[in-house]
Amino acid sequence: MEPSASLQHYRAAMVLSGAGDALGYRNQLWEYNESGPAIHQELQELGGIENICTELPDWPVSDDTVLHLATAEALATGKEGEDLLHEVTFRYVEGMKDMEGRKPGPSSIWGVSHLRPGSEGGYRVPYNPEGTGCGAAMRSMCIGLRYPWPEQLATLVSVAVETGRMTHPHPTGFLGAVAAALFTSYAVQRRPLLTWGLGLLKEACPVARNYIRSQNYAVEETERDWGYFPEKWEWYLAERGLSTGEGPVQWPHPYSPAERDAAYKTFSLAGWAGRSGHDAPMIALDSLLGAGSDWAELMSRAAFHGGDSDSTAVIACCCWGLLYGTRGVPECNYSNLEYRDRLEHCADKLYTLSH
Repeated sequence: MEPSASLQHYRAAMVLSGAGDALGYRNQLWEYNESGPAIHQELQELGGIENICTELPDWPVSDDTVLHLATAEALATGKEGEDLLHEVTFRYVEGMKDMEGRKPGPSSIWGVSHLRPGSEGGYRVPYNPEGTGCGAAMRSMCIGLRYPWPEQLATLVSVAVETGRMTHPHPTGFLGAVAAALFTSYAVQRRPLLTWGLGLLKEACPVARNYIRSQNYAVEETERDWGYFPEKWEWYLAERGLSTGEGPVQWPHPYSPAERDAAYKTFSLAGWAGRSGHDAPMIALDSLLGAGSDWAELMSRAAFHGGDSDSTAVIACCCWGLLYGTRGVPECNYSNLEYRDRLEHCADKLYTLSH
């Protein structure tokens, strides 16, 4: 593996995240299917993953990729600080006009309806105790492409927190954005996968908490609701034998689609696997740990499970593309993907800005 991610890896990250989204979504059919075995059965009837061409009209991208592109295109302008946050709010408002048939989540719809691009503080919304979903996580991988280096951690975290809480002001929601951005940065750095979860808990979460306390916005509510996210991640790392960041990974035996459905439910907030800010990146990491460089195995774990399968896949596939490029990915899985040009264009811009 190359010492750090190349331009081709950046392109693979953006494009394969869109492909994973389209595959996990299957035009609304698989995102809401609660049975991984049923999805795998349908996949077989389609001739397996090597026979799926992700193109319109049958395989559109979902709200995940539309909003990931909104974040990425804002970052690609090179703006920083408040200018960047206003740019993101503007692009989220625009992105919500492209949601026909894409199923945006309730917190995303609610949050964007409260944004006021260009107005003072217009990127802040009222605290929402329900804002625990994965909508902030699924659109934040590109933040790690823009700020991938260890010395940029404070910037990565502040941008992920602020853009995340534009729609998901609850820490379970916006810390998902921190996780997705952080894992992408770790993939650029070639940091060992076994250490990613511990890095989230011990490095990024404390930075996020200090940032929150410095901002004088919903501090009390955020502190009150803080505990669930880090506690659940501590639990997950203990389950997998990764509490010290060393491994080896402890897997359940067997761990086929039915067992994974059961396991992913135990990760979740209310039984809907991948639907929340903590467990969408958790399932993504679990899938990366289990699949190695095998694309079909990654998709089996990250995209073809019961629950919010496109949101787990969009994160996992972005990181996987950074690690492995498009090696071993059937070309039809991404060659005619909706918005492929925009995804590649963002990758080029973000690569240049980050180097």
